[in-house]
Amino acid sequence: MTTPEDSIGYRGPDTAQWEVTEVPGRRRRVTVRHRPLAGLHPQDLLWWWSHVEGTCLVDGLLMTRFRAWHPRDHVLWEPVRVGSDGLLGPGSRVRVVEAFDADPDQRVDVVERVERLDERGVRLVRRRFGLTVATVQHSWSTGHRGTECVSVLEVGSPLPGTGPLNLAMTRRALPVSVCRAWVRHTVEETGRLECLVPAARQASSAADTTSRASACTCARCSGPRKDSA
Repeated sequence: MTTPEDSIGYRGPDTAQWEVTEVPGRRRRVTVRHRPLAGLHPQDLLWWWSHVEGTCLVDGLLMTRFRAWHPRDHVLWEPVRVGSDGLLGPGSRVRVVEAFDADPDQRVDVVERVERLDERGVRLVRRRFGLTVATVQHSWSTGHRGTECVSVLEVGSPLPGTGPLNLAMTRRALPVSVCRAWVRHTVEETGRLECLVPAARQASSAADTTSRASACTCARCSGPRKDSA
């Protein structure tokens, strides 16, 4: 188990099963099958991804939800485009900055498009010059011991004829050392959701209740009332 930096701590990579595979077209894929998230449902993970923009308390310290998700590695979550409801959803774009193991040499600063976000999971796509160069997908399903979660990172374009480009990208962006770092990172951040999501949802619900309770209920604001007979 990784040494915790707060009361939540981190899961270790040994709690998950993972593999690196070479995909046709000289793409590279990393697959992580996490230990089930006890007490969570797919709807909870959908809520979290839709509401990453916000704050929460960890050990009495107020921080952004993104930072709380992984205090060591996460740097910035900056929505570029969201839905009309102000939430992240299909078609949204978000800038993500993180550094695996807080190592500047493994810093990632990308803009990703949300291709899918529903109760089955989330799929993020990175594109350059009109080509898909990387995808990150987290798939969720209900299991006997909690929510089953599988994370997949794939580097390379699926288009025909991009093999040489894919080979160069995987060598540069996803060597074996980075594969291991990403596995550790995604296992750690996924495991923290067991504690973060219930607390964040409860705090959000309480805030909504307080907001409604503090709303003005005078006749001018609430509209005309009918006297009871």
